[in-house]
Amino acid sequence: MQASEQYGRRIVDDELDELLTGLPAVALEGPKAVGKTATAIRRVQRALRLDVPSRAVLASADPDAALAGDTPLLIDEWQYVPAIWDAVKRRVDDGVRPGAFLLTGSGAPHQPPMHSGAGRIVTVRMRPLSLAERSLVTPTVSLRELLTGQRSPIGGECELSLPDYAREIVHSGFPGLRVLNGRAHRAALDGYLAQAIERDLVEQGVGVRKPAMLRSWLAAYAAASGTVTSLETLRDVAFIAAVGGKDAPSKVTALQYHEALQRMWLVDPLPGWAPTHNELSRVAQAPRLHLADPSLACALLGVDTAALLEGRESPLSSTHTGKKSTPRLGPLLGQLFESLVTQSIRVYAQATEARVSHFRLHGGSREVDLIVERPDHRVVAIEVKLASAINDGHVAHLHWLRAKLGEALLDAVVISTGSHAYRRPDGIAVVPAALLGV
Repeated sequence: MQASEQYGRRIVDDELDELLTGLPAVALEGPKAVGKTATAIRRVQRALRLDVPSRAVLASADPDAALAGDTPLLIDEWQYVPAIWDAVKRRVDDGVRPGAFLLTGSGAPHQPPMHSGAGRIVTVRMRPLSLAERSLVTPTVSLRELLTGQRSPIGGECELSLPDYAREIVHSGFPGLRVLNGRAHRAALDGYLAQAIERDLVEQGVGVRKPAMLRSWLAAYAAASGTVTSLETLRDVAFIAAVGGKDAPSKVTALQYHEALQRMWLVDPLPGWAPTHNELSRVAQAPRLHLADPSLACALLGVDTAALLEGRESPLSSTHTGKKSTPRLGPLLGQLFESLVTQSIRVYAQATEARVSHFRLHGGSREVDLIVERPDHRVVAIEVKLASAINDGHVAHLHWLRAKLGEALLDAVVISTGSHAYRRPDGIAVVPAALLGV
């Protein structure tokens, strides 16, 4: 995607501007089509496009010569020539000025560079457009303010309703896809997935003998969005239940698929929170599953806005039952709404130098959808509810966590599909998803 007047400023721009004033090299990484090149090109004098085969050949032959010339220099899709990473590191060691090199990458190379770049090249993650970046409404509630722990009054009104959020899930946070509609939009998403399965995974060193099998695995992953379903359960659903186990990839091969898709940033699991509080020692740390963008889940499962609003169940609910299934499976819209909110909050949290995880006790008796943690380990706890009206049952786990954490809990929030932001009498903030921003 090229920079254009229609491509607006992203939240990550502030982070990049701050880092490039003091650091000589920054790597901006994330899935393809997320906007990395369009964001980076605005900060450089020239670009080295390594996704162009002829330029990649020349850079491979002499990486140091490829860096010669004016800076700032954008090195686009650096993973195609891993040796360029080491060449940048050498230039940094030689003492180049701040902001000299900006690298972008859509996946870690199968054969990594000789040096990690630690201390020389700082990596910044870029995700698809958050809700606040989609120009839907103006956010009135700041995550940064919530992280202060002051529990200030909040307010704001939002005209978006459940059908609007369903459309946003389907329409995606990939900037270039948001200008498309109908058949063109569906074809673009399907082509995106086909390239990832049939070409990009090969570049990661993973041979895909039967692309249809991998697509089945990805579809199972999509159906488990927002849950803590194990990878082995996904394999059962995608391969054992679907094709009776005939010619199914081994456990090792399925794990290789997952690792390669993580290197391509196409799967974006949310880690479990590891609190230091003694009374929370029974916490489970398995990740919640999310794709890079919930629109990919819709494409994999063949659902559109109407299907989501019909309350279609997650395919896992009907195709797999037993000990390995998760009790959280239900209406797909609820799972993908949680993915949409999670994606957005990870963007906001990154801007505030906070980390995001989820909380779940073993057995699932207590869980909180999102934990946003400051460097001092104090947290904001967030529940995501597919509801316009929030009742006492929706906040029960937040009250339980507040009793356990005391002052370490800076604030507690419910993200809803409602129309107003407010604080309940118990102090818990209720915020429509589109009204939350950095």
